Amino acid sequence: MTPNPRLAARYAKSILDLAVEKGQLEEIYKDMLFLDTACRMSKEFVNMLRSPVIKADKKGKILDAVTAGKVSPLTVAFYKLLLAKEREGHLPEIATAFIAQYKAYKGIEIVKLTTAVPVDQAVKQEILARIKDGHDLQHIELDTAVREELIGGFILEIGDLMVDASVAHELHEIKKHFENNDFIYKIR
Repeated sequence: MTPNPRLAARYAKSILDLAVEKGQLEEIYKDMLFLDTACRMSKEFVNMLRSPVIKADKKGKILDAVTAGKVSPLTVAFYKLLLAKEREGHLPEIATAFIAQYKAYKGIEIVKLTTAVPVDQAVKQEILARIKDGHDLQHIELDTAVREELIGGFILEIGDLMVDASVAHELHEIKKHFENNDFIYKIR
């Protein structure tokens, strides 16, 4: 099954609007986080949802077993609707789209920090403070990642803005200068 971002966004928007209308937005957000985590943790679960061989009633029983006591009745009704419309294979993308739409609705900006080594909580708090000072952002969620190939420094992404202050990037830039013979022309 090919991922369909437009379909996922439409279904996510529908459940978001319904959750807001019913006053259950936070509860549905937690449910979608649970489903998103379940999909990320179990490739077999996602394969089951997308399988054309497994019948919808069997998928429903498996979903009921996985979510028993962990999600709200509104979320159960939502995935039953997906099963009825044969859209259950898109549940992983719908959960991801819902989480993104929830954060946009709440005005939460996601800032991605990639470093060569893990950073401690004090460094994270300092980065968040500097971002809040430099940008008009009230709610920030810091997403951290570690990529050893950066050698040192960091890459910071805020929306469409990216700051690459990594050692690997600087070395790449120096290499480009040498390949272009930029230094030779400056000597003459």
